[in-house]
Amino acid sequence: MPTALLSVYDKSGIVELAAGLHAAGWRLVSSGGTAKTVADAGIPVTDLAELTGLPAIFDHRVVTLHPKVHGGLLADPTNPQHQADMAQHGIEPIDLVVVNLYPFTSNPSIELIDIGGPAMVRAAAKNHLHVGVVVNPADYAVVLQEIAATGRLASATRRRLARDAFATIAAYDAAIANWFDAPSTDSVDALPQGLHLSYELAQTLRYGENPHQQGARYRLAGAASWWDTAVQHQGKELSYLNLYDTEAAWKLVQRFGRPACVIVKHANPCGVSVAGTIEAAYTQANACDPVSAFGGIVACNRPVTRELAEALAPVFTEVVVAPSFDADALEVLAKKANLRVLSASAPAGSALDMRSIDGGLLVQQVDTVSPDRSGWQVVTDTQPTPEQWADLEFAWQVCAVVSSNAIVYAKDGQALGIGAGQQNRLDSARIAAERSAGRAAGGVCASDAFFPFRDGLDAAAAAGITAVIQPGGSMRDAEVIAAADEQGVAMVFTGERHFRH
Repeated sequence: MPTALLSVYDKSGIVELAAGLHAAGWRLVSSGGTAKTVADAGIPVTDLAELTGLPAIFDHRVVTLHPKVHGGLLADPTNPQHQADMAQHGIEPIDLVVVNLYPFTSNPSIELIDIGGPAMVRAAAKNHLHVGVVVNPADYAVVLQEIAATGRLASATRRRLARDAFATIAAYDAAIANWFDAPSTDSVDALPQGLHLSYELAQTLRYGENPHQQGARYRLAGAASWWDTAVQHQGKELSYLNLYDTEAAWKLVQRFGRPACVIVKHANPCGVSVAGTIEAAYTQANACDPVSAFGGIVACNRPVTRELAEALAPVFTEVVVAPSFDADALEVLAKKANLRVLSASAPAGSALDMRSIDGGLLVQQVDTVSPDRSGWQVVTDTQPTPEQWADLEFAWQVCAVVSSNAIVYAKDGQALGIGAGQQNRLDSARIAAERSAGRAAGGVCASDAFFPFRDGLDAAAAAGITAVIQPGGSMRDAEVIAAADEQGVAMVFTGERHFRH
């Protein structure tokens, strides 16, 4: 009679699995809460203590760590010496082990570091030529189907399950190591001593940045992001750049409390606006740079209405993402067969920003823009008006996510001109002026880093800008401040740079 050892923290589906195995003629061995759950369902189960001759000890820290468990998992039935050892020591083979682990990441602590579970999983996975190992309740149905059909698991299934088992243990150990490596509250180090990364394939994409490149999305093992809960209502498959640009748009639009719309092209915003309604926010965002908005990504922080959908429909757009869509809005957008329509929850965010380089990673804390103005300083004779303060804060948020050198012209909660990704700040200021096409008169300017010369400030003033926000810190700050005073421009120093490469 084949034997299955059941030891699970997550009891989902375990009764159904146990019932199916029992019906197939398997003996069930278990302990603790798992044994009680199975027994309470009226399914015969042998207590593990009968197998080992020892009860659970040390507050259940030692239950399965016993030669009769690990011998049964590791023995090779084709090896005569193994068979002799089993006979001599009264060890019975275990054909299937079903284990899931203490949820360490739910509340990291010493007591949630599972020892017996990973040990059994590793043993069974190592011996997968003869033993099945299941760590995910989603696999219970496959296991029961194969056992019901043939009495055992196919070798290909055992190999796949073993791979999943080792991946699960790797992710579990990585989470524990990261917990130990995390800087303590009294540490001078803001970054961990090590990074232990375990990612799993979450989504195969149409292609990478270009059609000749394969592309995929991976997620942190055992975790889920907003991408995993997003619903695609229509449209083609998502591509690598669709995800990259949508991520940028969706994160930026979350920064605003008022109805807001962000349009992104090539990872840079080409239109941003806050307004009294989401429909007005989209109209104003699109007006910033309608040429660049062609083929862009639209993100809204309010539900999409029919009115908004009708405004969107005539503009070629790759992706629209919002918290939800009214039914009649989906009807309108359905006429655009290739448009990808996503409803999604807000991003959870992460503590670290990582980029690959040859042989490793560049790692930094995620750049955030604090709403705290206590460290900001007005350095000019002219003071910003209340309306200008609101626009300066808005432009500062937008500027922080624009590729450097970044210049943003804005007015009344609407980005009017965005200069991005230039090798010098003056060109960005000129591009922002060109995009704004005279509409920035009386508006504000945000610069992600200081003006190294007065020429950038002069270009902003020539476009009609009346207030500027920038980090300050240039050796020519005095020259730039003097230029602002000459032209009656208010200037605020934040003391914080927001480069984005």
